[in-house]
Amino acid sequence: MNKPLVRKWLITIGVGAVIAFLPRPEGVTREAWTLLAIFVATIVGSIVQPLTGSAMVLLGVIATTLFGSLKIEKALSGYADKYVWLVLAAFFISRAMIKTGLGHRIALLFVRMIGRRSLGLGYSLVFTDFILASFVPSTGARSGGIILPIARSISETYESRPEDGTEAKLGTFLMTLLYQCEVILCATFLTGQASNLIIRNFAMSQANIDLNYSAWFVAAIVPAIVSLTVIPLFIYRFFPPEVKETPGAVEFARKELLVMGPLKRDEQILLAVFIIVVILWITSPFHGIDATVIALTGIAMLLISDVLNWRDITDETHAWEVFIWYGGLVMMATALGETNLPKLFAESIAGTMQGWSWPAAIIVLALVYFYAHYGFASITAHVTAMFIPFLAVTVAVGAPAGLTVLVLTYFANLSAGLTHYGTTPAPVYFGTGYVTQKRWWTVGLIASILNILIWSIVGVAWWKVLGWW
Repeated sequence: MNKPLVRKWLITIGVGAVIAFLPRPEGVTREAWTLLAIFVATIVGSIVQPLTGSAMVLLGVIATTLFGSLKIEKALSGYADKYVWLVLAAFFISRAMIKTGLGHRIALLFVRMIGRRSLGLGYSLVFTDFILASFVPSTGARSGGIILPIARSISETYESRPEDGTEAKLGTFLMTLLYQCEVILCATFLTGQASNLIIRNFAMSQANIDLNYSAWFVAAIVPAIVSLTVIPLFIYRFFPPEVKETPGAVEFARKELLVMGPLKRDEQILLAVFIIVVILWITSPFHGIDATVIALTGIAMLLISDVLNWRDITDETHAWEVFIWYGGLVMMATALGETNLPKLFAESIAGTMQGWSWPAAIIVLALVYFYAHYGFASITAHVTAMFIPFLAVTVAVGAPAGLTVLVLTYFANLSAGLTHYGTTPAPVYFGTGYVTQKRWWTVGLIASILNILIWSIVGVAWWKVLGWW
């Protein structure tokens, strides 16, 4: 018997059962209370993982119908959500980016341009990630498929390996810098990571605020630029690499580019599709074409031109996994939002804050929301569990809805930098062995303070200029 697995199942089922058998608050239907129990159990299961996150969500969807909290049509409605299909399409584009080698080429070009020093080398890979994040929501694909292999190869070029105790030469610095910048990039774009589309859905359904591609980017770009400048400098100053000069990285990139040769046909087509898709996303308020239609049209172009084939689509297992958990979680969270549970929760918490000014309340609630991520293994779990109730509570104490949505949106992403399990790329970078857990958590905590200050001062001022509050 697998005792750890049994323990995980007991935790998951036990949490749901405890909630289900607790006395229902007055005015809450049996169906709503059962849905809450299933939802919480699904989130807990996604964290402790007796099965994969996607499998746990699918079980949760089945449970909502089995225990009578939702009709089957409602339970499956999340998979018809247009944003779920937008995420799916964006994952297929990321598959093309890796398959054609275009992402690898972009990274090498940046390394060749500004990679002569270790700090410049770090920035060159961050710039690459910045471009990719503008349309690739798979942080795993960006990090594991493009950025990390180059960073690791260059580290080993300078004889920096965790196996022989030389990780501090260069690799520790690069892995630390790249991950802390990764979470900033997750916050910068609607496509920065997959669950940002869940946030957009919640913002629209709960506050009638449309965080479309251009609105998200414009609101984020100023504080993001400050963070992307400050965080690497902080890491370089207080956790520096032993190797400061990296001319070998430039030579490495030059040789790799020579081997790759000029842009191939498939790279040219993908580059053209990428430019068209991003331009249409940015200008969607003017032409009115839905973002999902634009993304699916881009996939159609890649299929017709044979840059992608149908096997590429069916083999992109991570995309289909995201499709399952995203559609299921969106459905359950939306269904919960339609009950009076979030309102009751907000009124209860707001009652304890009587007499507080809304600025004081939003500061306390935002900090609790941010550092609660120590208990989550993904941004998705964090968002689906906390975004709607914290939005309701904060608005209930008088905070502007626009400001509250932006704070919760960007803090959800930035908080993933705290731990070595905060979001998908964290275990990927941590698993290389270059960064100890102590250093990871130390840098994560200090970086979190800097990011909170930057986004709370620069960000809030910028959002005031934009008229968000």
